[in-house]
Amino acid sequence: MILSSRYLCENAIKNVYEPLAISYYRHWKVGTALFDVNGQIIASEHFDCGVDCEMKADCESLRAKMANESMRWGEPSIQLCPASMMIWAIPIMLNNEINGGIVAGAIEISPLPGKISLMPADVRRASMDLLTRAKEANITNEAMMLMNGEKARREQERAEAIHIVKEQNYQSIRDVYLNEEPALISAIKRGDRKSARSILNKVLVVIYSIGSSNQIMLKSLLLELVVTMSRSAIEAGGDPAELLGVNYSSFTELATITNEEELCRWLVEMLERMMNAIKGTIVPMRVLMGNALKYMKDHLDEEISRDEVANIALMSPSHFSRAMKQTFGQSYTDILTKMRVDKARELLVRTEKSLIQICVECGFSDQSYFTKVFSKQTARTPGEYRKQFRVVSQ
Repeated sequence: MILSSRYLCENAIKNVYEPLAISYYRHWKVGTALFDVNGQIIASEHFDCGVDCEMKADCESLRAKMANESMRWGEPSIQLCPASMMIWAIPIMLNNEINGGIVAGAIEISPLPGKISLMPADVRRASMDLLTRAKEANITNEAMMLMNGEKARREQERAEAIHIVKEQNYQSIRDVYLNEEPALISAIKRGDRKSARSILNKVLVVIYSIGSSNQIMLKSLLLELVVTMSRSAIEAGGDPAELLGVNYSSFTELATITNEEELCRWLVEMLERMMNAIKGTIVPMRVLMGNALKYMKDHLDEEISRDEVANIALMSPSHFSRAMKQTFGQSYTDILTKMRVDKARELLVRTEKSLIQICVECGFSDQSYFTKVFSKQTARTPGEYRKQFRVVSQ
């Protein structure tokens, strides 16, 4: 396949695009269009929006923007087009250069009878499937998309940690340990990687703000953290001999590190190795409920039922409902709704994703319902919340 330095070579790319578009339509019943770096459509397959659109110039500009946004976040960009149709797009890339993209959808939010409609969870899966197909066809840079996705996730976690630390107004490293060490130990013991990473980020933000000018002090603080994490990992069933080997080799590496970014990477890798070393089990109920919560968090963009999650927790639905209420003081539905709203709050203040994309990723059935539930829990509409609490990148 031959591409020009900046623009798509139409004949060459069509040979790849056309079978992809036909297969995609057969599977999802959703049309697609191939567009160049300026957002102009050069080929399409069952795509309702095109050259006759009254807002052609605005649509072209949006498509070009979505391709860039998709590359930046490492995932499909989901938006409402100027005609209020739901669309999603991915970039077509030559090495590290965006040469255009593929847009799909043109689906009405509230379709008339007989019109195509997808549930929010289906939109998310359909958009990710489009990216997967483009990667398999080798028309986008898979390595860069993965790298950007990981970078975006880490930036989001770091921004979240900074926001939380500012809210809690920690005054000293001692405050950090007193407030966060028990939660970190608990997360490690129950094998909850996501929570452990989040807590570790908060601790790192404060430690760096206080000790970044003193490398010796900074490394000593990180070593203290590793000792704490190692002890927790052993108590959770980790093999002491394996952990000792991990620590020994890692401590040797620590001595050669001289910058903040590498120190952060080193500590995060230490946490991952310790979590991998945990082979034992802890109190069964905590494990079961932890598995249930993790499954809920991992599938927020889907329609997950209580019975489905109860099955993950190896409980009957009625037993699971009682366990949720006894453990957390809330019902399954209340906890799931809070998780979705909490995720929406994070995305609103720490990303540039559109409201419809956030609605989809958080598993709400439609944007009006999302606004209703979000407003009930936060006393603000999603737009008002973003405007008030937006985290501006430095």
